[in-house]
Amino acid sequence: MKVAVLGAAGYVGGELLRLVLQHPDVTEIVATSRSQAGKPIADLHPALAMLTDARFAAHAPADVARGKDVVFLALEHGESAQMMGEIIDAGPGLVVDLAADFRIQDGGLHERYYGPHHAPALVHRFQYGLADVRGTSLRGARAIAAPGCFATAAQLALYAIAELPVSAPPVIFAVTGSSGGGQKLKATAHHPSRAHNLFAYPDSSHRHEGEILEQWRGWRNDRTAEARLVPHSGPFVRGIYATLHAHLDPAFPSVSFAEHIAGRFLGRPFVRVMDTPPELTHVVGTNLALLHATPSADGREVRVFCAIDNLIKGAGGQAIQAMNLALGLDERAGLIAPGPFPC
Repeated sequence: MKVAVLGAAGYVGGELLRLVLQHPDVTEIVATSRSQAGKPIADLHPALAMLTDARFAAHAPADVARGKDVVFLALEHGESAQMMGEIIDAGPGLVVDLAADFRIQDGGLHERYYGPHHAPALVHRFQYGLADVRGTSLRGARAIAAPGCFATAAQLALYAIAELPVSAPPVIFAVTGSSGGGQKLKATAHHPSRAHNLFAYPDSSHRHEGEILEQWRGWRNDRTAEARLVPHSGPFVRGIYATLHAHLDPAFPSVSFAEHIAGRFLGRPFVRVMDTPPELTHVVGTNLALLHATPSADGREVRVFCAIDNLIKGAGGQAIQAMNLALGLDERAGLIAPGPFPC
């Protein structure tokens, strides 16, 4: 396959390159970056020095997309929408966008969290790429919107309880590492502010809550269903640890939550249901999602824990998993390498 990665200089772009360079079905890769054009890829992503001696290109998006089997976009929010029309017109086999531009189908919901859409006429072309839930239903997709990192962890926890009768909006407390903020220097990513520290996001709602709500409402078949994400920044580089809390209807009979969740993710190769709460270091560097659920003593409440790597399962790895599913490849292709431990 011939693959292009637009916006390959960032953290997510680097992870995409690392994974596609080792994908057994990929034969050609073009990596673009406006800011790093002409520079060796390994100068910015040193770990890739053993995999490629190529340089970043600066071709026009349509030129890059033309003749490609897959085009990944790892750009800032809003940039994908501005160039998506010309990319689609160039006729690549599959487009996978890792920005938020096409994740939300409901125009009002998108505007609530992101403002007016720059390419609303193209939104309907995209399928939401939550790979561990969508599975083989992605087969044949031509355009996929990869979920956000917080949204991935939160939605996997929510999907685990989507068939249970919750009596109040679930709340997901989630902590992310500093790589989730990208490469641009900002006060909240500065090492003296981040190390040995933990703090909540200042806004009352995170942008990823929009896609979380749209999927949750679909699973519940209830356009008014609510869920709340409470995001925090943690003193580590990679990973997201999410804890969901939900109240259950008192009339609901008790269930084995481990068996229930295992059934929800039956046959999903990258989801592991654990007997105890997961640890973040067990997923860093992998495409795995580790989940555990436990009820309160009276069975009226449930907590679901989810750990993922924000740059792989929450970004590049999930995008490649969705690509594999869309093209009918082995879902695990390019994604089975173990992560470092300890890390």
